[in-house]
Amino acid sequence: MFDIGFSELLVIAVVALLVLGPERLPKAARFAGLWVRKARAQWYSVKSEFEREMAADEMKRSLGNPVQDLRREVEGVGRDFGDSMRDVETRVRADHDAATAVQDLPPAAQDAPAAAPDTPPPFELTPDDAAPDAPADPRPPQGTTPP
Repeated sequence: MFDIGFSELLVIAVVALLVLGPERLPKAARFAGLWVRKARAQWYSVKSEFEREMAADEMKRSLGNPVQDLRREVEGVGRDFGDSMRDVETRVRADHDAATAVQDLPPAAQDAPAAAPDTPPPFELTPDDAAPDAPADPRPPQGTTPP
């Protein structure tokens, strides 16, 4: 802390001995030591309290970030949900408008068959068409040996 060497301490001790004398020097040294101890204790107390406050602030900052992240996440989910609800609402309105448009048509237009598509319907396999020569039971008849 202070850059005081041994020779400087020796000079201070000799001056104190000359000024105070041999009778009052031990009491003055104890008194100075007491004040140095109190000053150090006060310094360490302030230092530890400052470190505790810094640790508490750091913890508040670290806990504050996840809360803000969670808040942003919830707001994002809420926006997505709102967008989905608007999409569903527009689809329902479109379907409702189409249904009311069909109901507003004259009865002859509603009963008219839909125009046949230009493409033929796809070919569908039925179990009978799949393998006409295959026996229904894949096991050989009893009493015969398989080839």
